[in-house]
Amino acid sequence: MDRRVFHGNITPTDVAQALMAEFNQGNTQTQLLGESNNLTVQIASSQYSHSGGRTAVSVNLQRIEDGVMVQVGEQQWLGVAASLGQTAISALLNPLNLLGRLDDIAQDVSSLQLNEKIWQIIADVARTAGASQELSERLSSVTCEFCGAANPVGSSTCAACGAPLGKAQPKTCPKCGFVLVHEGKFCPNCGQAVTT
Repeated sequence: MDRRVFHGNITPTDVAQALMAEFNQGNTQTQLLGESNNLTVQIASSQYSHSGGRTAVSVNLQRIEDGVMVQVGEQQWLGVAASLGQTAISALLNPLNLLGRLDDIAQDVSSLQLNEKIWQIIADVARTAGASQELSERLSSVTCEFCGAANPVGSSTCAACGAPLGKAQPKTCPKCGFVLVHEGKFCPNCGQAVTT
């Protein structure tokens, strides 16, 4: 099972609608299960398809604190393998049989690329919604190097200890513990070389 998280202004419903619009036509069909915050889209070869083998995959969409977690299940492609096997056997018996099975071969190849197409559609929906796999600014934080507390991005001082954040954060000498205010190469207290 392949799992990815998209942070930002995106919902499971956004992704489910895009998947259903793309795959509920032609040789594939879809089914939507669940509630708005926890949806499953099942994508399968159409029962009445005229070419290619059967395949199916489930896509689970779960709302998380700042976006959507997407899990794409293992693709069931036993029908596709059987169809390709039948094509190979018929070609061994008579190479001209390949001409009659071109539609089956094309559909089987398309079915084998189903997972890639699913992830491409999900990435397109995320990009359109302004979401990405990077942590959103709302959840980002700056860690105080002095006390370890998390602070909102853009804060100039630590909310817990009051130390300055960012490059202005004081450091201590590894030998004597003296607070180093400047970017010097040596500790002004004991003369120890300081790595920056």
